[in-house]
Amino acid sequence: MKRGESGLSLLVAVDKPVGMSSHDVVNRARRIFGERRVGHTGTLDPMASGVLPLCVGPATRLDQYLTGHDKSYRVDITFGFETTTDDAQGEPTTVGEPSAALFDEAQARAFVVTTIGTHEQVPPQYSAIKVNGKKAYEVARKGGQTALTPRTIEIYDADLCECRVDAKTGLPVWSVDFSVSKGTYIRSLARDIGRALGCPAHVSALRRLNVGAITLEECVSLETLEQQGTAAALDPVAALGFRYAFCDEAEKPLLAGAKLPTNAIALNEPPVLGEALGLSTCTSSVIPSVEAPRDGELASMVLGNRLKALYSYSASSDAWKPACVFSIPIARN
Repeated sequence: MKRGESGLSLLVAVDKPVGMSSHDVVNRARRIFGERRVGHTGTLDPMASGVLPLCVGPATRLDQYLTGHDKSYRVDITFGFETTTDDAQGEPTTVGEPSAALFDEAQARAFVVTTIGTHEQVPPQYSAIKVNGKKAYEVARKGGQTALTPRTIEIYDADLCECRVDAKTGLPVWSVDFSVSKGTYIRSLARDIGRALGCPAHVSALRRLNVGAITLEECVSLETLEQQGTAAALDPVAALGFRYAFCDEAEKPLLAGAKLPTNAIALNEPPVLGEALGLSTCTSSVIPSVEAPRDGELASMVLGNRLKALYSYSASSDAWKPACVFSIPIARN
């Protein structure tokens, strides 16, 4: 085994504390597990807290399948000024006087509902998006601006939790829960809400509530992760949310990453995080799926109750083809 490799392959989720970068959390996890191959599945800014999934060992190959999941957040939007970073960590730029309507909870609630739907959103200047080989935030730190292309995002749900007055500044603050599609920048959302209402705004607090099926309930603190270690691992099959199959009878071709005929795979409905794991097809928690496989569908292949591979169904060949085979199967705790 190479230096810095632990032999572990697992998925955990940390409740990232405010003040740490996502990379800081990754470094802490590397020390905890004695494994250099640790990665997160979606950056949280230092001022943000909440759900941060971490992949350990060969499980880092899961990141491309988890980053595309929808997410939900609780955000505090403070009206009165924009900042260079669109959040409280930046320097104030545009300043405006909040209208009386921004202090009115009924009007705030009514407006928040109107944000549900599809939008064209320009990412913040302080983002990792690359243009001409340069990251936007690197250009911004040097005082420059990057021409960022709008992207289509969707707000699935929006609910006002609270409309209050900041005790120190006297500015109106809206605390809002948003469920959004992948690629949505909450900082840009706060900025655009302020502009739509005619008063500059920025994010003053942010907490990520879920990444796909992974919620705060599945997360542990870094201190708890230090104590529990591998016992904090999550079921990757449930986290992915794909249908899955037990493949003990197909062990040899699965280990070799070969195609699997459709009749060799009996699909089951995705398990739910937190529920008892099904160790065999006789277990009551296993729910057989009656729907035929769909072209391009991904399915989790479970071998010895560990996630061994992800396979994609090809309708043209009526077979399952390997999409991602893990050198060390991922633990299912």
